[in-house]
Amino acid sequence: MKKSLIALAVLGASGFAMAQSSVTLYGVADAGIGRSHNYATGVNTTGMKANDTVNNGNSRLGVRGVEDLGGGLKAGFNFEAGLNLKTGANDAAFWQRNANMYLAGSWGQFLMGRTLDPSFFGAATWELTGMANYSVVANTFGFGGDGTPRNNSQFTYTSPNFGGFSGSLGYIFKDDNGGNAKWDLNLKYANGPLGVALTANKTQTMKTGWSLGGQYKFGTFVVAASYNDLQTVRRGFSIGGTANFGPGSVTLDLTRDTKNPVKKYTNALIEGKYSLSKRTFVYADYLRLDGENNYGIGVRHNF
Repeated sequence: MKKSLIALAVLGASGFAMAQSSVTLYGVADAGIGRSHNYATGVNTTGMKANDTVNNGNSRLGVRGVEDLGGGLKAGFNFEAGLNLKTGANDAAFWQRNANMYLAGSWGQFLMGRTLDPSFFGAATWELTGMANYSVVANTFGFGGDGTPRNNSQFTYTSPNFGGFSGSLGYIFKDDNGGNAKWDLNLKYANGPLGVALTANKTQTMKTGWSLGGQYKFGTFVVAASYNDLQTVRRGFSIGGTANFGPGSVTLDLTRDTKNPVKKYTNALIEGKYSLSKRTFVYADYLRLDGENNYGIGVRHNF
C-alpha cells in the first residue's frame, strides 16, 4: 500500500516550519516466468523473469516529495532506483531511473536532472499497454521515435493543461551529452475519450526521431494507431485495440516497418491482464518481435 510519510514538522536547529511538506515512498514489484530472446547475443532463455522484455515493468523503489512554498508555487523532487527481483541487485547507478528536482506553479513546471524524456510521455498518451516492457511499439520503433527514454542533465519545461492541450520541451547542453546537444518535445491533447500526441527529438549530428499517434475510447473498447520514425533508421506504423471485460482486458497491437535497413517486419503483441485489486494484477503476454518469439506470465504489485 502506498504510504505517505509526513516530513519533519520542525528542523530542530533552525526552527523552520515544514507543515506544508510531504514525502511519499512508492514502488513496483514485478516478476514472472517466461521465454525471451536477447537481440544483442542471439540467445534465448527460459526461467524466472524480472526486468525483462516479457515483464510488464521493471521493479523499483522511489521517493518523491513536495513543498508548498505559498502563492501557488511548489518545489519537489523525485529519486527512483531500479532493482531486480531475481537477485536483489540494483541498477548500475543507484538512482538510475530518476534523480531530479522541480519548481511548479500556475505557469507550468521547470524540472532539472535525470528523468524520462518528453517523447516517452507523448507516446504514453496513446500506447495501449501503458508503455510496458513488452510494448510492441516501443520495442519496434523506440519511445516516441527515441531509443533512449531517459536522459541525464535534462532541463524540462512542461506547460499547464489548457482544456486537454499541453506540451513539454527538454534540452541537454552539449557538454552534458558527450559533445552533442539534444532537444526533445511533445505536444499532447488528452481529454475525454481522445488522446493524441506528436513527439520529436534530435541529438546533434543525428537525424530527428518523431512519432504521431492517437487513441480513442468508446464503451469498453480502445483503438489506437501511430506512425513512428526512429531517427530515420527504422520507421513504420502501428494499429491495435484493447477490449475491457470488468477487471480483465485483452490487447492486440501490431507494427509494420515501412523502412528497415535489415528487413521489413510485421511485429505483434497479445496481452491479457486481470486485476486482483487496485494495486495488483496478473498478466500474460506474447511478443513476436523481428522474427523471434517472446512470452511470459507474471504478477505486478504497485505500492
